[in-house]
Amino acid sequence: MTSVAGETWFQDAALQRVMALLNSDGGEARVAGGAVRNALMGLAVADVDIATTLRPEVVVERAKAAGIKAVPTGIEHGTVTLVVDGRGFEVTTLRRDIETNGRHAVVEFGTDWKADAERRDLTINALYADAEGEVIDLVEGLKDIETRTVRFIGDAGQRIAEDHLRILRFFRFFAYYGSGRPDADGLRACARAKDMLSSLSAERVWTETKKLLGAPDPSRALLWMRQAGVLTAILPETEKWGIDGIHALVAAERALGWKPEPLLRLAAIVPPDVERLAALSKRLRLSNADALKLQQWAATPTPPDEVTDVGFARLLYRNERQGMIFRLKLALASVRAAAEEDPVAMRKSARLSQLLSKTEKYQKPVFPLSGGDVISAGVPAGKRVGEILKELEEFWISRNFLPERPELAARLADIASEQS
Repeated sequence: MTSVAGETWFQDAALQRVMALLNSDGGEARVAGGAVRNALMGLAVADVDIATTLRPEVVVERAKAAGIKAVPTGIEHGTVTLVVDGRGFEVTTLRRDIETNGRHAVVEFGTDWKADAERRDLTINALYADAEGEVIDLVEGLKDIETRTVRFIGDAGQRIAEDHLRILRFFRFFAYYGSGRPDADGLRACARAKDMLSSLSAERVWTETKKLLGAPDPSRALLWMRQAGVLTAILPETEKWGIDGIHALVAAERALGWKPEPLLRLAAIVPPDVERLAALSKRLRLSNADALKLQQWAATPTPPDEVTDVGFARLLYRNERQGMIFRLKLALASVRAAAEEDPVAMRKSARLSQLLSKTEKYQKPVFPLSGGDVISAGVPAGKRVGEILKELEEFWISRNFLPERPELAARLADIASEQS
């Protein structure tokens, strides 16, 4: 018998209180999905979701009677969030699909555990743990847990037809939990249905892609996505650019202790082209912040190999710090891949590491003058004000940002006198 009863998260008093509430008076509840999967795979358990035979309105009534806060987070789909000791537990009534269109499903509530399991996407996501912690497997998910196989429940094509996002979920879960090659039936079904991804909202596609890029090592999943034509379907920018840079980046992250950044990993597999990245950001509806980071990266030049500290300070001033961090991290990752056998690459790696450290600590100096100062010096408002200000700023930069306001003001006075 497989059990999660000894797991710390399962013994949590808040969870046990919810389970006791839902398992009384004819109701039945089981922990469902990710918590069971992760526990069996020796991975951390974060959110704990619960499936129940009780209808959502009954869940709400019981919670209120027990003094537990109930939030109807998705009550039309059978989901109520119960909050105990500040922790939220999503409780969802057993369901079966009565209508699907590849994007949304019309569901019917029920009490059939097997029907509820079979409407889910992947076998490893359809395991339950009852009130005693015993794991209940209705779709042969346990053997897939053991072999780290990511497999659709039943017919792969049918599962994808029900919700086209499952194409991306297949690869995302493979990135996190799979080993070896992806399940052949699932891979073929994803390849056949890849054009269906265009029917999904951009937000759903990017959310799922971002999660995939956040996996400890998404490189194998990205490789198989490219083989199946799925990567080109969602990120056509990668088609002639390639995804080889992701391997070096993941290796650098692990060696240097960098926290994985999905957006940096995206930058590793797309060309640094401002216009194409603007189109990508618009197509996938990236947040303004994410879109800006990509633009800054694309617009920032990679420092020359022999750049001096002075030259780099000027380069940093003229470009965005975040864009330079992305540039340096990707350059450093690429160079590190060759550094072990190449003394030149080893020296370049060390220099890039220094520049990255400088950039991460960098605080942009503030130019001491403004347009108001130029006008106060007697220059009429207009185009010439900006030209003079730019001239003075270039002088200040060329002197390594050292001239202070009095010296710059004196130089401004000389320039202004020449205008009159």
